[in-house]
Amino acid sequence: MTWFILIALLGIGLTLILTEILFVPGTTIIGIFGLLVSAGGVYYGFVSFDTGTAWAILTVTLLLNFSALVYSFRSGVWNKFALADTIKSRSFDNRLEGLELGIEGIAVSDIKPIGKAEFLDKIYEVKSDSGFIRVGTKLIITKLEHNTIIVKS
Repeated sequence: MTWFILIALLGIGLTLILTEILFVPGTTIIGIFGLLVSAGGVYYGFVSFDTGTAWAILTVTLLLNFSALVYSFRSGVWNKFALADTIKSRSFDNRLEGLELGIEGIAVSDIKPIGKAEFLDKIYEVKSDSGFIRVGTKLIITKLEHNTIIVKS
């Protein structure tokens, strides 16, 4: 029965540590609990067995835990959980292509201070540099900053 308890404690500890690494990374609660259960198993080994056997239990436990980590890194298990997709778009893309300072347009919504306006038969989100602008008012582009179109009436 003593061996069963020892193996159960060490097995549960190892399982919790691997669960933390593979399935719930970042929470650390499961990993810490796994370390505590493993340490409890080693302590149980020192209390229940003679010193030589206890040191052997500690050595085997450390080897198994370390081997499980090394195997999981080398076997490619991590690749199943790693994000393989990459973001190919840019923060400042070519949405404002074709627009220039001084182009005239019309407000298609109230601009207070952000709203919609039509320039060159396309609708864009714009920002007013003069506050509220009513729908239907003619606009002029005064600035193009990053992805922002700044207009005045």
